[in-house]
Parts: sequence; structure tokens; C-alpha cells
Amino acid sequence: MKSKAWTEKVMQGVFFIAACTSVLAVALICIFLFANGIPAIRQIGFVKFITGDIWRPGNELFGIFPMIIGSIYVTAGAIIFGVPIGILTSVFMAMYCPKKIYRPLKSGIELMAGVPSIVYGFFGLILIVPLIRQIFGGTGTSMLAACVLLGMMILPTIIGLTESALRAVPTQYYEGAVALGGTHERAIFTVVLPAAKSGVVAAIVLGIGRAIGETMAVIMVAGNQPRMPRGIFQGVRTLTANIVIEMGYASGLHREALIATGVVLFVFILLLNFCVALLNRGKNHE
Repeated sequence: MKSKAWTEKVMQGVFFIAACTSVLAVALICIFLFANGIPAIRQIGFVKFITGDIWRPGNELFGIFPMIIGSIYVTAGAIIFGVPIGILTSVFMAMYCPKKIYRPLKSGIELMAGVPSIVYGFFGLILIVPLIRQIFGGTGTSMLAACVLLGMMILPTIIGLTESALRAVPTQYYEGAVALGGTHERAIFTVVLPAAKSGVVAAIVLGIGRAIGETMAVIMVAGNQPRMPRGIFQGVRTLTANIVIEMGYASGLHREALIATGVVLFVFILLLNFCVALLNRGKNHE
């Protein structure tokens, strides 16, 4: 008994250290970002930095509003493309898929999750960009190309988590709906899927986080012009792309402004998670 109690205390200490390490890592990231980014925002001016529409570091003009709007548009487009396909695919895999094709389909989706971003970028550059150029004209490197590509990239996240959430719903929910006269489809979409809404929302949030934080694939297909988006067939630059493109040669205030851009992106993610937490809390109280 003493040996068992000692083992439990040791493992409890290991788990505690692991938890503290995770919290410390997040805290160090926050400290680095805010310690290096806030002074730059103060020097440039918060309003000028956030709402300025001109990014010209050579003239010390650091307005990131075009990149903020570009990130929002590209992320929204990816969600429009990816969420419906991801949810419907997860419903098919959880409720309709024959056993013979489930395993290869599941393996293919898991393989998509492991494909490097640069490979997705090459795929978009070779297939999506020429297709858009052929159909709609222009260069093809555009907001639409970035939206379609990111929509594909977030599919594994949404499908995997949504399928797990659907399978976690007790079978009595479905059986009760069918017993009351509901069809197979009606039972799924009016009972099972709403019962799994917390998992579905978590999948969408993680998909948004993946989309808004993606860099390499977006750089290869988005055009990267630091200006206000003028349409889905025009080029756009996101916050992450702006950091990666210019950090290699930036110095002084320019470098600090790029770190401050990371602060803005970090705050966006925090606000998104906070809003989702409030939404889930409100639903739990109902």
C-alpha cells in the first residue's frame, strides 16, 4: 500500500510539473509579445497602427488595417468553404459510411492533417491559381485562391472533432427520435447534431485558429499586396504573411511593428476563444 501511495504521489508531481510547464510556455509567449510589441504600438500610436491603411516601413508608415481586413476576409472565406463540407463529411462518416470504405476514408483525412503547409501551397499554386486565372482572368493569385486553399486545410480538423462529437452522443437520442416517427436524416440533423453542438463549435474554433494563423500556403497563392482588399479576385496580404515576408530584413521600429502585429493576432485569438467560452456558458445555463 505504501508503495502504491508513493507511486501515486510521484505521478501526481509529474503531472503537476507538466501542467506548470504548459502554463509557463504560454506565459513566456505572452511576455515576449507584449514586452516587445506594446512599446512599438505606443510609439506609432494605437489608432494609427490599427486603423492606418498604408504600410510603408521606409517612410515609417505602419498601418495594419489592410492586413487585419485581409485576415478576416480570408478566414471567413475558408470557413464558408470548409465548415459545411467538414460537417457533412463527418455526419457521413459517423452515421452513413459503410465499414468497407470507412478505414481508407479515415486514413485519407488523417493524411491530409499531416501534409505540410508548403505542399498545400504548391498544390494551390499549380492547380487552384491557374484555374482561377483561366475562369475569371487576372493573375489568379487572389483572396479567392487563399480562401479555397485554407478551406481545404481546415477540413481534417473540423471532420475529426465533429465526428468524435457525433459518436459521443448517446445512441438513445437517435433511437428515441426514430421511435417518435422521425426519419434517419431528421433524427440526425434535428437531434444528434444539435446534441453534439459543443464539439462542433470547438471544431469550428480550431479551424478558425488554423486558418487565421496559416502563413506559407497563403503567401504562395494570395498575391500579398499590402493594400485594402478590392475584391475576391484581387491580391491580399494577411497579418501572418506580413510578418513572415518582412521579418527577415526588418530592424528597429520596423521589426518592433511586426512583433506588434503578432500581438494583434494573439489578441484576436484570445477574443475568439473568450466569445466561444461565453457562448457555451450561456447555452449550459439554458
